Amino acid sequence: MLQHISGLNKTIAQNIVTYRDENGAFNARTQLKKVPRLGPKAYEQAIGFLRIPDGKNVLDNTGIHPESYAVAKEILTMNQLTEKDLGTSEATEVLKKLKPEALAKTMEIGEETLTDILEGLTQPGRDMREEMPAPLLRQDVLSMEDLKAGMELKGTVRNVIDFGAFVDIGVKQDGLVHISKLSKKFVKHPTDVVSVGDVVTVWVEQVDVKKGRISLTMLSPYEE
Repeated sequence: MLQHISGLNKTIAQNIVTYRDENGAFNARTQLKKVPRLGPKAYEQAIGFLRIPDGKNVLDNTGIHPESYAVAKEILTMNQLTEKDLGTSEATEVLKKLKPEALAKTMEIGEETLTDILEGLTQPGRDMREEMPAPLLRQDVLSMEDLKAGMELKGTVRNVIDFGAFVDIGVKQDGLVHISKLSKKFVKHPTDVVSVGDVVTVWVEQVDVKKGRISLTMLSPYEE
């Protein structure tokens, strides 16, 4: 899915995943500048589509482009709000009452740009995949620390890449099922076995809490 984002290609998308696997989850959009081959132009084109959940800056988890952060903060200040208020019903109610056309003239920016900023402020964390089926969660698994090798879980496929699939198993970090762990048969590409939105059964292989990395398999340990 990453490779379909404006400014990214298959190589850069894989570099982003590799960087995350080696260094842990991103905590700021600016960290993406360290990804190999993700140059300034590609960064500028793609960054508005990339979200950083639970990052240092709540605006990094919106569709607002960093170039518009100053305007977004000014809108919040004008309405006696702060970034910490985003996502609350009170802040959303205030922001939805604003008139984009009038505000755009006051701030001397394009109405379309302002409308996009307001949408980002009223819906922080919105993800185009949020309508997918929720994973069937185990009540005894609430965090990575609860995961144990060999544990059987149900999860939802959130992303499919060349070397495997990321599966949401109900903890903060998605787990990776490597292409070699998708099936006992030869798999030319992960999409031959799974698709985004599929609910699958997986088993935990390894957990690296420090790096935020979970290795999963779809090969049952009970079958020869």
